[in-house]
Amino acid sequence: MLYTTRPLDASAWAAFAELVERNNGIFGGCWCIGYHPERGQKGISHRAVKEDRVRTDRAHAALVLDENGLAQGWCQYGSPKELPAIKHKREYDKEAPPRPDWRITCFYVDPKHRGLGIARAALDGALGQIAQAGGGLVEAISEVTTGRQAPGRFLFSATVELFEQFGFTRNRQVGKHAWIVNRVVAKPIR
Repeated sequence: MLYTTRPLDASAWAAFAELVERNNGIFGGCWCIGYHPERGQKGISHRAVKEDRVRTDRAHAALVLDENGLAQGWCQYGSPKELPAIKHKREYDKEAPPRPDWRITCFYVDPKHRGLGIARAALDGALGQIAQAGGGLVEAISEVTTGRQAPGRFLFSATVELFEQFGFTRNRQVGKHAWIVNRVVAKPIR
């Protein structure tokens, strides 16, 4: 299949919202705010929070579209201020790595399209968008899957192996299968 990526911005909101609604709000209605400061606040509309963040340029993602223009997945990224929540925080903070310029926090792929390269396209798109925004140190906390079965629905942070294919290196283990991975993304030469 042929996939294209585009930034999640106001002009792409309808495509993003259609994908989320097609998948029942993603992970029980998360709407991909689980790493934003609003996570866990009672009485909020996750959809409204995400839409406001997208329309005010406070949420970033590479949205993956299929040949029909339908969104089939994304890779969320942003600054540590935009995405302060992290997995394995207690272990992470014991020996915190250098503060990143960017974090990649989650991926989503429509279940009917898993295993078709959408996460790969999303990561490639996110790294391109990060480069266009000035580059810098990029961090993710992901899971090693080599030698074990890991259901796709639990790999919302993708795999260490995928990140390594894009030049990330393992920094430190922070969970049974979880690693901090990072790399520097260069600003494009003009």
